[in-house]
Amino acid sequence: MPRLPILFCAAAALALGACASQSRPAPAPGQTASALAPDPGASADALFLAGEAALDDGHLDDASDFLARAAAARGEPGYLKDAAFAAALEAGHVDAAAAIAPTGADADAAHRSLGVLTRGVAALAEGRAKAAQAAFAGADPAAPFSSVAALLAPWAAAAAGDMARATAAVGGDDAVAQFTASLDRAMLYERAGQTAQAGAAFARLASGPDAGGLVSIAYGAFLERHGRRRQALALYQAALAHAPTDAELLAARARVQGRGRPPSLPTVREGAAEVLVIAAASMIEEKEADPALAYVHLALRLDPADDEAWVILGDLLASRDVDASRAAYAHVRPGDSQYVGARDKLARSYENAGDHEAALKVARETARAAPASRQAAVTLADLLRTSGDYAQSCAVLTRLIDAPQGPADWRLYYLRASAYQDAGDWPKAQADLEAGLKLSPDQPELLNFLGYAWIDRGERLQQALAMVQRAVAADPQSGAMLDSLGWGYYRLGDYASAVQKLEQAVMLAPADAEVNDHLGDAYWSVGRKVEAGFQWRRVLTLAPDAALRAQVQAKLASPLGAGAPGAKAAGPPASAAPPASAPAETAAK
Repeated sequence: MPRLPILFCAAAALALGACASQSRPAPAPGQTASALAPDPGASADALFLAGEAALDDGHLDDASDFLARAAAARGEPGYLKDAAFAAALEAGHVDAAAAIAPTGADADAAHRSLGVLTRGVAALAEGRAKAAQAAFAGADPAAPFSSVAALLAPWAAAAAGDMARATAAVGGDDAVAQFTASLDRAMLYERAGQTAQAGAAFARLASGPDAGGLVSIAYGAFLERHGRRRQALALYQAALAHAPTDAELLAARARVQGRGRPPSLPTVREGAAEVLVIAAASMIEEKEADPALAYVHLALRLDPADDEAWVILGDLLASRDVDASRAAYAHVRPGDSQYVGARDKLARSYENAGDHEAALKVARETARAAPASRQAAVTLADLLRTSGDYAQSCAVLTRLIDAPQGPADWRLYYLRASAYQDAGDWPKAQADLEAGLKLSPDQPELLNFLGYAWIDRGERLQQALAMVQRAVAADPQSGAMLDSLGWGYYRLGDYASAVQKLEQAVMLAPADAEVNDHLGDAYWSVGRKVEAGFQWRRVLTLAPDAALRAQVQAKLASPLGAGAPGAKAAGPPASAAPPASAPAETAAK
């Protein structure tokens, strides 16, 4: 996740968001847009339609090509040039976008403003510092992207050797812009050799909120570079007290403790890229994907080695272009603090597409490249479980649980319980869930997992009901947990309460086959047989597993016979055949 998920330049988001789609379906892996490619002599209109279709299908390179050809036609209207510029930037063709960035009065104002930013970034990336400085300084202060241009201007000035302008105060139109300007000014003071001013600027920032740990990382690196390792270590320790799993802070602390080489002072291009990464993270928080995508492509044009930017790019492209998203995650280098997280997302991308072999391959490679990473091992264990290799999954998790240096973690017991239950070893699964609850007695996921399992098995029903009640109280918007509660009432014969809770569960988890099946059983038991049949038929449209499908088909085949859930009046009817939930499903609850 981005380090700074906070608001930034909302006007830019609103302006650009009106000009481009916020979300597009991901194409099937390997799919191409060749069928949409127009003839070589196609009209501008045909090229424009082909470009828009390619965008909708997630073929960003093809869209950029088609729209650029449409815009190049003589006498074509300005909106084609706007569309070609936006498509080039969306595809990451920054230099091409800079070359066709709209400048005329007839161009869309948001695209014209973004064009200034793009031309400035391209100039800075190409070493044309004075041209970049002029571009950023000439940005319309009322334009949507002016805040980012103003923050980039000091870096361009530094590249041009104008350190007076580089270290001059930069105003911001909101708290985030002011924070970014102050952080950049501290780094630029250091670049100018004004160490005392840099230290004072960092100290002022450290006395306030540390959004995403950015101040601790930057200030700590400054302290390390100037031989103040003890102060740097104290700073990292204090930051980790608030974010104990932050990979970058952990890496920084380990570096100081191991007396490793301090990080280098960021280059001008790296500093400017960080401005754009912060802006992209803020747009993601605003749920404005298009400006975020533009910012992150511009950041990577300045600093192609920015691994955080590659992760953000992968996240943004996941719903647009799955192959490009995977390529972005694969860019992150072993040893970087972002590496394991990026590889986890890469593996999950394959897993979600049903390619279990590719997902496991990525997870195994990651575990070998980062043998000390608990996250890498957990991902491998989870993917081993979903691929059916329960013994190996449990073996990986057992090594983590038994590791003398590793802190006890209820999540490891939860995951191993899932693997044991998948393997059909309920006693070991139950023991792990109980061990997890000793570590974290109020953890709703553990309470729900164990409580639902007991309910589904018809064991300790009153105790199990109390457990899932606590889970629901902790997470009342969880459809899965409400399903557990409704199913508990059902198994105790309180069908009216079961219907009430299961109806709430279906509203929160409408696509869950098991929840819909439970509601069907509850409806049958209170005499609402038509609605019960509807729920069971719906289950068959929701890709149930083979066991659940067979149970539902049996209920639909003889709804008035002894096999129907409501056939017995007393107690939880055996014929209801409560689903033998796979541990993955129970764990998801």
